[in-house]
Amino acid sequence: MLEKTGIPTEEQLKEVTPSKERLSRGPVAIIECFQEIPCNPCYTSCSTGAIKELVDINEKPEVDFDKCNGCGICISNCPGLAIFVVDESYSEDKALIKLPYEFLPLPEKGDMVKALDRSGQVVGQAEVVKVVNSKAQDRTPVIWIAVDKELSMRVRNIEMGV
Repeated sequence: MLEKTGIPTEEQLKEVTPSKERLSRGPVAIIECFQEIPCNPCYTSCSTGAIKELVDINEKPEVDFDKCNGCGICISNCPGLAIFVVDESYSEDKALIKLPYEFLPLPEKGDMVKALDRSGQVVGQAEVVKVVNSKAQDRTPVIWIAVDKELSMRVRNIEMGV
């Protein structure tokens, strides 16, 4: 399915998803990189050693979820825009998702936006909690959004305007 639609299968997603228990403990990076390509900026940017060292630069990256603190430094360093941080401990009914966003205009804190799934379909609404756009991020802003907790593993993009 990935090769035809660009959308990973449920089986592929299971391979890169932390356990429910780990998701409930706080922010954690999820790398939805499913192709073996020569790339390693996620590994070199991770200061906690949570992204395992690659033996071959063509390997798919792997996260040690217990070492990951969800800082999100890896998000803007991924040229494939394939890394997200999910924090299901954000509130009782909301999860926080940090995602790369390379469109203009940028949303602003407090904006309500459409929450999109991997296929671009609207699955709900999200509130923009923070927009991080520093020079160190090499022109890849990271948008922090709050979504209904049951959408935390579905939402992977936003659309401006509700």
